[in-house]
Amino acid sequence: MVVAGSLSLREVWLDGADTYWIEVRPDEGGRSVVVRRDPDGTIRDVTPPGFNARTMVHEYGGAAYTVDGGTVIFSNKDDGRLYRQARGAQPEPLTAEGPLRYADLRVDRAGGRVLCVREDHREGDREAVNAIVSVNLKDGATTVLVHGADFYSHPRLDPSGRHLAWMTWDHPNMPWDSSEVWVAAVEADGSLTSARRVAGGPGESVAQPEWAPDGSLVFCSDRSGWWNPYRWRIGEPAGGTALAPKAAEFVDPQWVFGQSTYAILGNGDLVAAPRLRDGAKLMVVPADGGPTRDLPQPLREVFSVRSRGQASAFIGAAPTRPTAVVEVDVASGAVAVLREASKLTIDAAFLSEPQAITFPTEGGLEAHALFYRPTNPTVRAPAGERPPLILISHGGPTGNAETALDMEIQYFTSRGFAVVDVDYGGSTGYGRAFRERLVGTWGIVDVEDCTNAARYLARDGLVDAARLFIRGGSAGGYTTLRALTSGDTFAAGASYYGVGDLGALARDTHKFESRYLDGLVGPYPAAKAVYDERSPINATDRLSCPLIIFQGLDDRVVPPAQAEALVAALDAKGLPYAYLAFAGEGHGFRRAESIRRALEAEVSFYSQLFGFELADPVEPVAIENLGRWMSRTRASQP
Repeated sequence: MVVAGSLSLREVWLDGADTYWIEVRPDEGGRSVVVRRDPDGTIRDVTPPGFNARTMVHEYGGAAYTVDGGTVIFSNKDDGRLYRQARGAQPEPLTAEGPLRYADLRVDRAGGRVLCVREDHREGDREAVNAIVSVNLKDGATTVLVHGADFYSHPRLDPSGRHLAWMTWDHPNMPWDSSEVWVAAVEADGSLTSARRVAGGPGESVAQPEWAPDGSLVFCSDRSGWWNPYRWRIGEPAGGTALAPKAAEFVDPQWVFGQSTYAILGNGDLVAAPRLRDGAKLMVVPADGGPTRDLPQPLREVFSVRSRGQASAFIGAAPTRPTAVVEVDVASGAVAVLREASKLTIDAAFLSEPQAITFPTEGGLEAHALFYRPTNPTVRAPAGERPPLILISHGGPTGNAETALDMEIQYFTSRGFAVVDVDYGGSTGYGRAFRERLVGTWGIVDVEDCTNAARYLARDGLVDAARLFIRGGSAGGYTTLRALTSGDTFAAGASYYGVGDLGALARDTHKFESRYLDGLVGPYPAAKAVYDERSPINATDRLSCPLIIFQGLDDRVVPPAQAEALVAALDAKGLPYAYLAFAGEGHGFRRAESIRRALEAEVSFYSQLFGFELADPVEPVAIENLGRWMSRTRASQP
């Protein structure tokens, strides 16, 4: 059921009366498919087999397609080329072959071109070059419009076609640290002049610039400490006017292109999904900055918000409902579900709903989490026994715990595990100050907050203090490894493509993240001593509990060499471990067979280590050094 429910819905797009989105299908090897829903409700695939509508710009991609007048323009992952696909026709290549990647696509119909971000890898081992370019829709001829900065996103043409806005930032900043919005005039030949910065700068993060029907530019800025919406008009001084000053985050960190947490309605109002502690809330922000109005709807996570007149479509999720493409009439509040990620029907009695908790942590501060209790009406726990806890350290590390139905979490809670998904310092959703708790302290604050979350639940008698497990992927995998090599709170761990060597990550990663650690740890190599001290691979002598490691062999964000070095250290120390490497997988598993095998291996790992029988048969994972460790453990017990 986890695999069947792992279909991902992404990137809603509206074109006339048609609604489009991306489906990432594990049972097709993780292929991303553009799907269209016609006005009569018919849903059909657009991109045919053999095409994968995905881009690898920044390695994380996003915004790999756009639609205009029924014609789809998309990036194909296998060759990186842009393709044009007229309605009812086969895709035709638009750009030439070569080491070029494209993302954040927008059609300039009057100019007969596509505006987009291009990432140029033609220099081989040198850092890729990013620019905003136009691609001619007839012959694929490419013209560079904006270049010189390290990164670009959001090329957006205003309704008149006379102004282009975009977002940019430079090393060592990430877009959520310091970024800028620029606007330039568009000349008759399509070139740009009179470029000026209209928002953002050092210590200010801006995001999601979009033009309103009246020609004003809407964007979000965290200059107040929270990502709130602002409006700027041509001819005004830089900065803009606040539309909805609130202690809420109206955007998420820009890890991928095409994120859209608000859209502009036909009358200029915004329909927005600010993130609150217990999930997102859909609301209307009036064009004149008047009082906001909540839109009642049953979903607590909202992504990819688009608008069509006075209606809005988005991807939404709830703790007990699968992710869905949803349309809401802003005037009436009527909600229509267009597509659900899963048709599985699960009795709600088996589903554990998250409880938002706040707990004390170091320095007299607080951190946050979502706590899931074991839930299964068909079984009874042994008298007096508390459940084992699986603590999730999320990735990013700027990510956040989400209230959406997560079938992996339900897999564990239905089998007697409690789960806590921790928003440690550095997470998104609590303002810039909370996010900046991790500046220079990655591997410290996140570990302290995760450790204190587990201790808090154990102290309150909600979980068994002797059976605390920690798991995480990517940056969350680093927190997992760091927690296991800097303390003894957790009895075992599971690392999914986790960072073991900070120095290696700083030296050998892709452009987008190549300076990320400057803020989280310190500039490299000047701060090499700090990198060495906080790298789990250098602290395996302090590791005293079992670990299972999962790794994609095509991972360019955290190369397999890091996992292999950690495995060698575990083996040398004689600690129980299991290592599962997956061919054809990158940074995050997309294939159904990989997802299933990893989950079964993880629960098999826990069951073998702690001597409990699984409720259903799974293929056992081979654990190295298990017998020797079990013998030592029994010998040390009174």
